[in-house]
Order: sequence, then C-alpha cells, then structure tokens
Amino acid sequence: MGEAAPTIGPMDAPFTLTLTLVVALLAHVALKLWLNVRQVRHVARHRSAVPVAYAETVSLVDHQKAADYTLAKARLSQIDIALDAAVLLGWTLLGGLDALNQLLLAWMGPGMAQQIALVLGFTLVGGVIGLPLSLMQTFGVEQRFGFNKITPALWLADMAKGLVLGLALGLPLLWVVLWLMQAGGTWWWLWAWGVLVAWQLFLMAIAPNVIMPLFNKFTPLDDESLKSRVQALMQRAGFTAKGFFVMDGSRRSAHSNAFFTGFGASKRVVFFDTLLKQLSPAEMEAVLAHELGHFKHKHIVKMMAVSFATTLSGLALLGWLAQQVWFYTGLGVMPSLTDSNNALALVLFMLVAPVFTLFFAPIASWRSRQQEFEADAYAVSQTPGADLSSALLKLYQDNASTLTPDPMYVKFYYSHPPASERLLRMKTA
Repeated sequence: MGEAAPTIGPMDAPFTLTLTLVVALLAHVALKLWLNVRQVRHVARHRSAVPVAYAETVSLVDHQKAADYTLAKARLSQIDIALDAAVLLGWTLLGGLDALNQLLLAWMGPGMAQQIALVLGFTLVGGVIGLPLSLMQTFGVEQRFGFNKITPALWLADMAKGLVLGLALGLPLLWVVLWLMQAGGTWWWLWAWGVLVAWQLFLMAIAPNVIMPLFNKFTPLDDESLKSRVQALMQRAGFTAKGFFVMDGSRRSAHSNAFFTGFGASKRVVFFDTLLKQLSPAEMEAVLAHELGHFKHKHIVKMMAVSFATTLSGLALLGWLAQQVWFYTGLGVMPSLTDSNNALALVLFMLVAPVFTLFFAPIASWRSRQQEFEADAYAVSQTPGADLSSALLKLYQDNASTLTPDPMYVKFYYSHPPASERLLRMKTA
C-alpha cells in the first residue's frame, strides 16, 4: 500500500501554523532566557558565602569554583539558546530545508535515496553548526575549570568513531522507518513504533560489550575489599550482575560517576576510575546502594515505559501531520503532491517538537527528582546515611555543582535534586 497524498486542508491553516510556531518559539526562547538569567543572578548573589549548613564542610574556594563554573556554563547556554532559535527559523520559515530538499531532488530525483540523503544532510549541517559551541564547552569551559582531560587527537577519534557508529546503526533504522512510512498504510506509525522499541532494547543489550568498549576501556574491579562489600550489598538487595568494572573516565574528564549498564544477563556495575579515587569504600557502597534503589523501585522500567508511550504519541501525531499540506507550507517547505514527503515530515517534526515540549519539562524533571529521593531512601535503608551524605557532598564538590541553584531553574532542568535538598531530606529522615 502506497503513501496517501497529503490533503489540502483549510486555506488559512498554513498561516495559523506559521503564527503558532512564531509565538511558541518566542515564548520558548523567552522562557529559557528568563530561567538562565534567574540562575545567573541567584548563583552570583550567593557566591560570596558558603551556605550556613555547609560552612564547616565546604570551603569558600570550592563554593566559589562551583558558582563560577555554573555561571560560565549559563553564559555559554545563552549563546546556545539564540543559536538554536536562529537555526530553527533558518531551516523552516527562511527556507533552508526547502532549499536543501529541492537541491537534492534536482541532483538525485525522488526516491528513497534522496530521502535518506535529506535526513543525513540535515543532520550533518546541524552538527557542523553546533560544533563551535561543543568545542567551546569542552576546550573552553571544561578546560578552564580543570575538568577536561581529553586531547584534540582523542576528541577527533571519538568524533570519527561516533560518526561511523551512527551511520552503521542509524542508516538501517532510518531506511526501515521511511519504508514503513511509505508502505505501512494508515497505521505505519504503530509498526514504526514497534521497530523503534525493539531497536532501543537491542542497543541496550549490546551497549556493554559492543558499543561502550569502542570509546572506553573497562577492566575488572581489582579492589578485593570493595568488591566484597559490593557483593554483600547486592546479595542483600537480591540483585545480580555480570561483573564489576572500572571505566577509564579520567581519559576524558575529571567528572565522576557510577552506573549500571545493560539489562538481563548482560547487566554490569561500572565505576569511573575518578570515583574510586574520590570516595572511601563505605561511601562507594552507599553510592552503589543508591543505584540499586533505582532498580528496586523499577525506575528504569518506568522511565522506559514513559519514553515508549511518548514516542508512540509523537509518531501518531506525525502520522496525521505528514498527510497535511499546511504542515509543510506553514513551516516554509513546499511538499510534493505526487511523490513522497516522508523525510521532510520527519525532519520538520524533529525541528519543531522541542519548541513545545519545553513547557512540559517541569513534570518530567519533578518525577526524576522524586525517583532520586526514593533511591536515596533505599540507600539509607541498606547503608549508613552518613556514608551516603558524605559521598554526595564529595561528588557535588568534585563536580563543582553549585549548592545554591535558582529554585525555578531547578524545576525545569534538574533531574537530580540540589545537594541541599537531598542532604536535608536524609538528615530529617
């Protein structure tokens, strides 16, 4: 079954969509800039003194470093916000995507190859535009505050590997989705959703043994004392993993973390080598107990379920929009009335969807912070609360996370509660 021709729709629909995009984009940019300004003012206002609750545990030097690091990232974010808005307008209302599409049609003619080339061209141009800011973040901000450890040669190697990996894994998926859009009939979006879910689960399964080792070295944990503590903790929690590994995160950054990767029989416990240097064995055990709390409360499964449901809703909406001529013309693109517009619809949807989803960010961020509190509570039930508190304080200090973020900024952007809230919650509990 072939793709249905787009329907014309009301004559004023394109103007309505254009106006909606302009208003939503202005609100989107204004909201982001307002939040950024609030964050800058709040952090700067509290830079001169350590909060009373941490006066004996956090030095003024560390507190001010965290403030300066936060301010530097916020200032760079101001440029990013303006650039994203300009790029969106350039692709849509200013005709950039339409010009790229027409150029590829004149060169290649209509067909699957042209559609794939359109998506790849859009992705490549977007990557090039965002490259300077990425370099400024890595070799500017991160370098200035002592976090960047990656060399230009390793950065280039990572980029090359990422490009090859993206093509190897992404091209087949893109072809399948575009083919389903063409041949899947009215319910193509449902079949595409099934493919995307299966693909994501497949990537999760192969990530620990195939993808991640391309970028980092993983060695078995050789600290027998720590390994014994971790094994005892996991036995108490009824959790099994394939092994305990140390990742050479210090090759790229001084930031630290611990995480689980994979699922089912392929689950691994991974510690950054930087983390092993920063925390005591008791604190490491507490951090791992926190991660186990996420599994005990099935946070990962719940997050995946929400992600899959959101993807399904988005694809269903795209399935309807792709058939409306006003969806294209209202966003500055002239669709074909005889040939496929699937790639155009896919790219346009990816461009404009983030403009509207920002307004729902507080909901997702709030739920994520609640899950962190739940994981903290579980950790405290398995290990001494003092160990988790001291570990969190060290991690916030070593990662230069500010102790005084703006409350409204937190509501929109923080997936983890600020240190002050987490530590107070554990103390009062």
